[in-house]
Amino acid sequence: MALLDFFLSRKKSTANIAKERLQIIVAERRRGDNEPHYLPQLKRDLLEVISKYVQIDPEMLSVQLEKKDGDISILELNVTLPETEETTK
Repeated sequence: MALLDFFLSRKKSTANIAKERLQIIVAERRRGDNEPHYLPQLKRDLLEVISKYVQIDPEMLSVQLEKKDGDISILELNVTLPETEETTK
C-alpha cells in the first residue's frame, strides 16, 4: 500500500531506493533520448539552407543519427522535394 506508506512515512530501505532509481534509469533509456543535443539545431539549419533554393515543408525533412558497433555513427538526411512543373515550348 504505497498510499498508506506515504502517510505513515515509513523509512525506505536502501534496496527499495536503489530499485526505484534503477527503474527510472531503465525507463529513460527505453524512451530513446540518446540523440545528440545538436541534432534539432542541425535540422533547423539544414531547413534554412534548403529553403533558400526550394520552397519546402519542414515536415518533409528528416534527420536521424544511427550508431553502429559503438564507434561508427551514420547521419541520415532525407528530403522530399516538391515536384516541379516544367513548361514545354
